[in-house]
Amino acid sequence: MQPMLNIAVRAARNAGKIIARAYEQLDMVQAELKGSNDFVTNVDKEAEQAIISTIQASYPDHSFVAEESGVIKGNAKYQWIIDPLDGTANFVKGIPHFAVSVALKVDGKLEQAVILDPIRGELFTASKGAGAQLDGKRIRVSKAKDLSGTILATGFPFKQKHQLETYTAIFNDLFLQVADMRRAGSAALDLAYVAAGRVEGFFELGLRPWDTAAGQLIAKEAGAVIADFEGGNDFDKTGNIVVATPKVLGAILKSIRPHLNDGLRSK
Repeated sequence: MQPMLNIAVRAARNAGKIIARAYEQLDMVQAELKGSNDFVTNVDKEAEQAIISTIQASYPDHSFVAEESGVIKGNAKYQWIIDPLDGTANFVKGIPHFAVSVALKVDGKLEQAVILDPIRGELFTASKGAGAQLDGKRIRVSKAKDLSGTILATGFPFKQKHQLETYTAIFNDLFLQVADMRRAGSAALDLAYVAAGRVEGFFELGLRPWDTAAGQLIAKEAGAVIADFEGGNDFDKTGNIVVATPKVLGAILKSIRPHLNDGLRSK
């Protein structure tokens, strides 16, 4: 394992311990709304600080983009992108489906990624050009060639409810072509599940970079293709992302395109 990936794993595990311990005492968790339908807890903040502190112990001059702390300036060549608890709403409600997400960009390109499910103990990792692993074993995307018989993961636009009509139209179009859909509540794990072949594709709108950074690299290294809703590469800017096997991605985009509005297009 590459040294920086090793540090990322250590950081994620340190955060995972905090989260798992708190999950056993949810009545002690302090939750508040930081935005429309958007929870944050003291556990998010403690887990994020554990990640940052672990990384800074080895790389004190690196920069960070973290969900709760925002931008921490440092050497711009190395930027860590952190979501300490992706799926906070699940965590608060006692639903055991959430993850720690840690990614590293070097010169603006994703190089290392870790997604840890602290409840199941599953560790998804990837280094650029070296493939993706689940608990140290190589994973690959599904071999599906079209939407028939597939399961797609998605996320409802709970922060952009003004897009509900458009999202519902896309959902309806796709739902008629697939075996089933899943909305599990953690984009990081959705992307990891695409990488592991558990679902054939994923689409969601309005995501932030820390939601998807680690999952992008893990999915890509497992053979997935990533695009925005127009089939381009502006998913980090727009927050609208599709991740799937190459042929499934094309089919998903074909269903999305007729429903695009100005709010979902690249500016």
